[in-house]
Amino acid sequence: MKRYITVAGNIGAGKSTLVGLLCDRMGWQPFYEPVAENPYLADFYKDMRTWGFHSQVYFLIHRLRTHRQLIDHPTSVIQDRSVYEDAEVFALNLYRQGFIRERDFKTYRDLYSVLTTFLPPPDLVIYLRASVKVLMEHVKQRNRVYERNITPDYLAQLNELYEKWVTSFNLCPLLTVPVDNLNYVTHPPHLNLIVKKVGEKLTGKEEVTFSEDEVTASL
Repeated sequence: MKRYITVAGNIGAGKSTLVGLLCDRMGWQPFYEPVAENPYLADFYKDMRTWGFHSQVYFLIHRLRTHRQLIDHPTSVIQDRSVYEDAEVFALNLYRQGFIRERDFKTYRDLYSVLTTFLPPPDLVIYLRASVKVLMEHVKQRNRVYERNITPDYLAQLNELYEKWVTSFNLCPLLTVPVDNLNYVTHPPHLNLIVKKVGEKLTGKEEVTFSEDEVTASL
């Protein structure tokens, strides 16, 4: 049976890494978000309030198109980042900071709501929950030029919105992975535990969590 999983989480949570590891283990196709040439991006960085709405609409259309393509993909796939995060976290954060006007944000939300109504959801969303301290450590370790100005306050704002989003998300099953307690990169038993929990979720088990005893036993 074909499956479609998407991995969600804040900047530095380890989404791309987990996508690769899960696909290697499960024999599925990874899908990493391609770099989209947003024609509004240069203008946005010069004048965020004027171009915030335009830039976010472009990203939304791009992610919706990608979501549709993955629904139609012939084999099982795991995606790095979901369409939902764009609207529920990043666009909302721009609105809260005053970079998108209220009228424009309402239009954006209406567009997002209508279009996502026609898209089948994934079979599973994996949410990587990580503290700001761990996120900052990951960001510093990978040392990407465009991430060097990221601050703890900014990541904390996004974390707040992520938590609000996952609390109300009900379009498909959701599995929350406690990144602070699971080093799935260098500790294979932790990855094994995640694979086990993913399998439980995909087979319909409702209450799937990572108990402290399970995490400790896999150390």
